[in-house]
Amino acid sequence: MKFTSKLAFAASALALSVSAAWADSGEISVGMALEPPHLDPTSAAAGAIDQVLYANVFQGLTRFASDGSIIPGLAESWTISDDGLTYVFQLRHGVKFHDGTDFDASHVVFSLDRARAEDSTNAQKALFADIASVKTGDHYSVIVTLSKPNGSLLFNLAWGDAVIVSPESIDTIKEKPIGTGPFRFVEWVKGDRIELERTPDYSWGDQVALDKVTFRFISDPTAAFAAVMSEDVDVFPVFPAPENLAQFDADPRFQVLVGSTEGETILSTNNKLPPLDDVRVRKAIAHAIDRKAIIDGAMFGFGTPIGTHFAPHNPAYLDLTGNSAYDPEMSKSLLAEAGLADGFTTTLKLPPPSYARRGGEIIAAQLREVGINVEISNLEWAQWLEQVFRGKDFGLTIVSHTEPMDIGIYARPDYYFQYDNPEFQALITELNAEAKADKRTELLHKAQTMISEDYVNGYLFQLAATGVANAKLQGLWVNAPTQATDLTGVSWAE
Repeated sequence: MKFTSKLAFAASALALSVSAAWADSGEISVGMALEPPHLDPTSAAAGAIDQVLYANVFQGLTRFASDGSIIPGLAESWTISDDGLTYVFQLRHGVKFHDGTDFDASHVVFSLDRARAEDSTNAQKALFADIASVKTGDHYSVIVTLSKPNGSLLFNLAWGDAVIVSPESIDTIKEKPIGTGPFRFVEWVKGDRIELERTPDYSWGDQVALDKVTFRFISDPTAAFAAVMSEDVDVFPVFPAPENLAQFDADPRFQVLVGSTEGETILSTNNKLPPLDDVRVRKAIAHAIDRKAIIDGAMFGFGTPIGTHFAPHNPAYLDLTGNSAYDPEMSKSLLAEAGLADGFTTTLKLPPPSYARRGGEIIAAQLREVGINVEISNLEWAQWLEQVFRGKDFGLTIVSHTEPMDIGIYARPDYYFQYDNPEFQALITELNAEAKADKRTELLHKAQTMISEDYVNGYLFQLAATGVANAKLQGLWVNAPTQATDLTGVSWAE
């Protein structure tokens, strides 16, 4: 579309001048489709919390780099005993929390003990299950002792759920987060924005180039498009309307960032709710789904088909899409075999993201073709967390699991899709204790195959990282190895 009127030209010039002003002042505005329910990454499953705070405000002992590798965080180094049971972390000196408190080993002990406590509300409490004790060695060293070897410990400690927090901040952490990162929290105007600013006395690592960051919550795709086009938003890391990306790509003011994520997008299934507790029914659902139609219709071609809960870019990925190839006639036969020749009705509860809402309509139509009727409910994120994730009150739902290499969630019988398979649980226990790469790959292949053949969920596609940004911004992540908007290396090009 060409804008030829003087009014449109003037508006464009104004937008460019506003953008230039932001660049000169070292400020950026970041668009987000979802608003966090609160600001404590250690007590909720909502990825929107990490998208604002991971690496920016909160830090852990280790962290994810942009390529998915594990690098030092608040721990500058570590040693591991020969038996794999004892990790000694050497901590950085001179680190301060944003309230001026000095960071030391006691904060690590507090944070890890809090995360693994019996009454912990940490959404990923299982990450810490093999920790037997956490003790201070001296002021700047921590000794973590495991009950059994866990080759994933350094990986687990890089999650947002494992960031280090201060005891003094816990009472207000959900509204006023206090971390050790290069940005500190300023203000949260609920329903509108969260503001961060550069930490003035940041004491380790490279100083960030940005002075101020404003995260703006824009859930409506049309509004998101308008905000980027008018340059009111400088970057939208997960743009909610992929159909608009071609238009941005043709505009020299913008850069389109398309990469990979850890987001396995699945038709999550309540494995304890009849008739979904019957593997034949779950298999029927899997064969009723046309993944290509979903990727094309809901994501405008962005996304990679998957047949299990594992990221295709991972070297240990196994292509199992053939286990659930689109075959409606097989679906009907399986339903008849399960005594459901006339079909059945269940619920499909959808969270706000467009992949879920758009994908839900397509899947509902596909299931209807084989006799499965779904009652769609569109939920806000807080409702989804309460009803589906915590309450397990659902039949089907659609969600992207954006946590890195999280196949271990299938070993938790009380997890929201309630898959209880002792053989799989034993397999994950063996995997966690294994450090050799080739053996771990073998075990991961077995794990992927087992959940694929049990049809625990309907495996749809790997969510693509589809972002758009001002062409002058540099240092943005293209791929998303974890659910984060890491701004620590972002700057305006001169």
